[in-house]
Amino acid sequence: MKTLSQIFLRGLATILPVALTLYLCYWLAISSEQLLGGLLQQVLPIDLYRPGMGLLAGVILTFIAGLLVRAWVIRSLWAWGEHLLESIPLVKTIYTGLRDIVQFASSGHRDESMGRVVRVSLPGDVKAIGFVTSESPSWRLPGEDHVAVYLPLSYQIGGHTLLVPPTAIEPLDMRVEEAMRLVLTAGMQRS
Repeated sequence: MKTLSQIFLRGLATILPVALTLYLCYWLAISSEQLLGGLLQQVLPIDLYRPGMGLLAGVILTFIAGLLVRAWVIRSLWAWGEHLLESIPLVKTIYTGLRDIVQFASSGHRDESMGRVVRVSLPGDVKAIGFVTSESPSWRLPGEDHVAVYLPLSYQIGGHTLLVPPTAIEPLDMRVEEAMRLVLTAGMQRS
């Protein structure tokens, strides 16, 4: 019976990430088609609309948004809108969390945005993998030389930002993506 449950769990671990990824892509495509396709059907003559135009419009609008955010005026308006969202208690928590995850996942410069990968020495001969987020955080006390190190928790449930002395960290020869994958999967590695 134990062997059967292990085989089932192994199968679930294989299928579930693929199924969830495909479902998310499907959901995004269908949602885009329903929302933007419906709008296009209202403005275009009936014989010009083709299925899939809503999805295409979503891709085009996303690209245009990426271009517009590069303009100073749009960046300023966007910053004002973000400030407004961040002033609403519950919305702030949801928005900033989603924004940070999407920015990290889509960043082409992950190593620069997250910082160096380090091993942090903790009391009791315990070591943790972390990311230096600031070499000189503004919120440290005068006279301290501590650096800010972020220690993410497994499965992206959260994390801790610690101020540690530079002597308590050791740089690791590891890419940020590798370290993040290692930490977020609780150290489980494929063999």
